Amino acid sequence: MNKTGIFLSALLLMSGCATRTGSNYEGVIKKISVKLANGDLSEVLNLADSLKRTNIDGSVNFMKADSLAQIAERIAIDFCVTEDEVKSQIEKKTGSFSKEEKNIWEEKGWLEYRILDGRKMYFNRAVSNMNLLRKFYSSTEDRKIGNPPDAETSFRLKHTTGVMRESSGVNDPVVPVEMRIIYTITVDPDVVPEGEIIRCWLPWPRSDQPRQDRVMLLAASQPDYTISPDSAIHSTVYMEKPVQKGMPAVFQITYSYRSKGQYFNPEAIKSLAYEKSSEIFRKYTAEELPQINLSSAVRHLADSIAGNEKDPRAVVRKIYLWFKENIPWAGALEYSIMPDIPEYVLKNKRGDCGMQTFLFMSMLRSQGIPVRWQSGWMVPPDAENLHDWCEVYYEGTGWVPADISYDLQPSEKPEEKEFYKTGIDAYRLIVNAGVSGRLYPEKKYFRSEPFDFQRGEVEWKGGNIYFDKWNYDMKIEYLK
Repeated sequence: MNKTGIFLSALLLMSGCATRTGSNYEGVIKKISVKLANGDLSEVLNLADSLKRTNIDGSVNFMKADSLAQIAERIAIDFCVTEDEVKSQIEKKTGSFSKEEKNIWEEKGWLEYRILDGRKMYFNRAVSNMNLLRKFYSSTEDRKIGNPPDAETSFRLKHTTGVMRESSGVNDPVVPVEMRIIYTITVDPDVVPEGEIIRCWLPWPRSDQPRQDRVMLLAASQPDYTISPDSAIHSTVYMEKPVQKGMPAVFQITYSYRSKGQYFNPEAIKSLAYEKSSEIFRKYTAEELPQINLSSAVRHLADSIAGNEKDPRAVVRKIYLWFKENIPWAGALEYSIMPDIPEYVLKNKRGDCGMQTFLFMSMLRSQGIPVRWQSGWMVPPDAENLHDWCEVYYEGTGWVPADISYDLQPSEKPEEKEFYKTGIDAYRLIVNAGVSGRLYPEKKYFRSEPFDFQRGEVEWKGGNIYFDKWNYDMKIEYLK
């Protein structure tokens, strides 16, 4: 099965659909996947529409066709900047430039574009990403000099040194921070016909995590709601609401919770030989296609970095530091249009927090080191954002948090500098305990974000409602 086939199979399994279809239909799917790879989006939409018309709504064939059409539409949304527009953006952000310079940036992949329906179209964050990459790949000396830490970095260093101090001699969660959150999803007016029901899933703090407790729902915009059980991979509050003509559909929850930081002194971490017959080892060293991917490229890279080292602590540190020198943070394409995120990161040498975490986890699992996904939000004052990280399992110690995408901290002390290799701050909202889970209750259509869950999901009986049709907002009050 090709990557598109694996990708679609994973998406359908998330929706509770079987994936077996006839050979004739698979031939059409293969044809559409080639059209997608070639950027022939109009043909993809036409073919997918034909397949949808010849299949019953809700059938496997209908859902595959619908998913392919949505992927094509999402590619067009991400790559919506024309060549004239990108030139103007570069001039505004960096000043004048030559045609030769622009060609070099494109050849390096710093200025990302695709040929869509015969036109050269640029990623909507291409210019900002290019500037980040130019800065990262500047001379070594320039990078060493750097700039004074900004307010966010300084706050983070002060906070994490406090977590380290309170954790001295123990590994328990420490430095509690209590927060009250108002989370709102607002669906644009008239996205669906009047009187139709919109289904909405909002992110909700997990209550089964040792670093997160005292979870309490304080208010909900709809009197009828469903909170997912702890067994759900993605923690949600589900609501429904009928549409009123000309009016936005607003879904809102208010809740409080307490979050704690945690730090493990690397020197004190026990790392015994793994019990390879255990459920933890078997589950968390396995491949989870398409995005936790133990490909030959991933294995080769991880092997080359680990060398002859067998101690998991040393292997993790080697790979962690390799990321700091080789994979800068950059704004991401929507995950739903990337069938193999680890491959994308390796090819393009960049990625946001989730993309880096998918590759990091794939590399560790290829080395026989158990690692599991965790994600939700980072919620420090004035810097809240979607965020992904993970936890590494060491036999004899247990699960240890690791955040691969946070920079090394500006400290001369190695333990403070590398804090996020074996520690995590208290300013987190944990929503997800894995990837690619089914929502509760199940979502019918292809999700806006099929692997992670941070912003929320929205649909109606006629299909998914994508991110471009609704907004999300988080307001935070720090209680302690």
